[in-house]
Amino acid sequence: MTSDNATTPAAGATLSAPADAPTGERGLTEAEARDRFARGLGNAMPSSTGRSFWRIMQANLFTLFNGVVGGCFILLLVLGYWQDALFGVFVIANVLIGVGQEFRAKLTLSRLAVLNAPNATVLRDGVPTSIPLARIVMDDVLVLGAGDQVAADAVVIEAQGLEVDESLLTGEADAINAPIDRELLSGSTIVGGRGLARVVRVGAESYAAKITAEAKQFSLVNSELRQALARVITWISWLLIPVGLIAINGQMQALGGWETAIANGTWREASVGAIAGLIAMIPQGLVFMTSVSLAVGAVKLSQKQVLVQELAAVEGLARVDILCLDKTGTLTEGQLVLDAVEPVGRALAADDPALASSGHDWRAVLAAVGADPQANATAAALREPYPAADAPAPVATIDFSSHRKWSALQLDDPRAAGTWVVGAPDIVLADSVREPLSAETLGRTTALAEAGRRVLVLARTEHPLAPVVDGEQPPLPAGLAPVAIVSFREKVRDDAPETLRFFAEQGVELCVISGDDPRTVAAVAREAGVAFDGEAMDARKLPSDPAALDAIMADTRVFGRVVPEQKKQMVLSLQRLGRTVAMTGDGVNDALALKYADMGIAMGSGAAATRAVARLVLLDGQFSRLPRILAEGRQVIANVERLAKLFLSKTTYAVMFAVVFGVLLWEFPLLPRQFSITDGLTIGLPAIVFALLTNTRVYRPGFLTRAARFCVPKGLTVGVVLISVVAWARFAGDYSLAQIQTAATITLTLTALWVLVTLARPFTWLTSLIIAGSYAGLAVVLFVPWFVEFLQFEMPDARLAAVSIGASLVGNLVIEIFHRRVPS
Repeated sequence: MTSDNATTPAAGATLSAPADAPTGERGLTEAEARDRFARGLGNAMPSSTGRSFWRIMQANLFTLFNGVVGGCFILLLVLGYWQDALFGVFVIANVLIGVGQEFRAKLTLSRLAVLNAPNATVLRDGVPTSIPLARIVMDDVLVLGAGDQVAADAVVIEAQGLEVDESLLTGEADAINAPIDRELLSGSTIVGGRGLARVVRVGAESYAAKITAEAKQFSLVNSELRQALARVITWISWLLIPVGLIAINGQMQALGGWETAIANGTWREASVGAIAGLIAMIPQGLVFMTSVSLAVGAVKLSQKQVLVQELAAVEGLARVDILCLDKTGTLTEGQLVLDAVEPVGRALAADDPALASSGHDWRAVLAAVGADPQANATAAALREPYPAADAPAPVATIDFSSHRKWSALQLDDPRAAGTWVVGAPDIVLADSVREPLSAETLGRTTALAEAGRRVLVLARTEHPLAPVVDGEQPPLPAGLAPVAIVSFREKVRDDAPETLRFFAEQGVELCVISGDDPRTVAAVAREAGVAFDGEAMDARKLPSDPAALDAIMADTRVFGRVVPEQKKQMVLSLQRLGRTVAMTGDGVNDALALKYADMGIAMGSGAAATRAVARLVLLDGQFSRLPRILAEGRQVIANVERLAKLFLSKTTYAVMFAVVFGVLLWEFPLLPRQFSITDGLTIGLPAIVFALLTNTRVYRPGFLTRAARFCVPKGLTVGVVLISVVAWARFAGDYSLAQIQTAATITLTLTALWVLVTLARPFTWLTSLIIAGSYAGLAVVLFVPWFVEFLQFEMPDARLAAVSIGASLVGNLVIEIFHRRVPS
């Protein structure tokens, strides 16, 4: 990665070596580099994301369920009964949705990259040369300067003030000095100095590649809805085969037996009847409507600047019972703010009139420190409280170095004449530690550091700055006396405390996992409102044994100095403890934890690799978006549960129909198209509205158990009512099959609609309108000529109509009793 004001040379271009470039190192020759590349020692990154497109198609298309249903669909088309094959639309839609979701996620992962610099600079034949990342080979010598991204794991062989930022990889916020022999991880960034580093690992063996390879492996979000529906579909798929055999045999026997039906061609009608029984068992619209509910939730969230990478993620946050938070970029804004300035000694108190004439106006000095164009993040935090307009111009400066841990400036302004040093207290006051004022100052700075503050000391001396010899470290000025203690803190997001309080009220535990200093992590956690006992735990003390780790994770909630692999192991430990885990983060160091969490949430300003593996991305980085996601997830879960009860009630009575009519060798009393109309009136059209209703019910596990308690008694009631009407029509009168089918349609619709009525409570104007519309729809299909002809209805006489309506009313009463007495 190059700095913003740098230019990137074209691949293969040579660069003129800087005047002070090392002269003893020539790197590889072009011939050596070509030979290594030919032997597979290049820096090509892994590209696999798991299943290929063909395997994705196979997994979603070639299932037992699709085989049976698809076979029925094709058979009806071949026989010319396209009017009865409408159910095929849902099967095709479900396959397309499944393939589309997985392939979209696969494409997102394929673009994942920890390394995002287009080229790297290496020494070839002693000349700095820009090459593509993939052409780097083992033993290449990387030429590194400020703004460059380390393209492969390498060991420093020459350094001139080389400083590296590994925060995206490790979570450690401070830049690190990189002396000779220090290993640099691929993906880290050079923030200061220059140097050379010899490549020791390339390609799949490098640190960046290992993170990338693991993060790229595709996995579906842990979704209770999807898992529950998958189990239902699996059960039904295995039921279809034996029930299908019973149904087809029953229909053939009802038409005179297999030989007769095949001989006279009535096997066609028998096949249609058997398919009607089978298709009625299948909740084909449930998967489709679940996807619609999730998609609508995703669209709503996108309007709130939340990107949903996988539809099932909409419901994920509603199930979470512990939320793991990265500190930097999640709880905090990723920048420092001034916490306090404490003058040393009473003579320097802010309200002391002697201050103006003392020659020690530390305010002007801090303004000058912040006004420096090369100020680092810490010094830049001084600009707002101490504006540059009040800053005196220095006559000499020494820039801050993380290796020295101090910076200096010399002023001749009357307000603050002298040499001023800002830096780490233990370094700046090392020579005066025996003096009472310095000892007292160091005690106070230690207390502030233990409270999680980043602490610097401002010291003054009369001695001028010594000239800096090129290539040598400048000496610390002598005779320094402390003037003020300057403390900084990370700025907690304004919306963090309120959002965390919301989750705590919802019963969601909070766990802070950061790569930063445990004291800083603890201070930020307390300020953000995370409740925990004691201090933050140093993750370097965590055991590697899973059982021992689980014991710690069961109780401890704030951690510092956590490395990426530990973050992943901590998430897995919480899952072993039975927790449903959400993880937020923004750096590459968070990528694996986000991937393995039940719900990974990335900040929009975070690393590209982290955004790629996350299930949800907060595009504007607003932490306060999470409650809205929770609300959408709850709405989806509650509404899909309501839909599942509708669809599975139908499955219950449909299985009963297929078995009973097959065993009794009766003709199936409904054509597939008639069943489709009944579905549309009692389930399909209402489901479209019910899927989108507002619902804030708190998530409760046991989705399938509650659905079963609801649908089994009600489904059996519907089945008994319809079978009773059909039996009466067969034995109490000379009715045609068309009349029986019409009476069956009336009975089934009126009885199944009461199941809908029980689910629509408490009524609103919208749900009342939907129910009224369903009853009106039944009248339309019974009396509008086009529908009567298309559905092959023949109106029954008054006696059969009365039996149908009366039986339906009895069924409604039984359903109401079950609904009131059996909790669901």
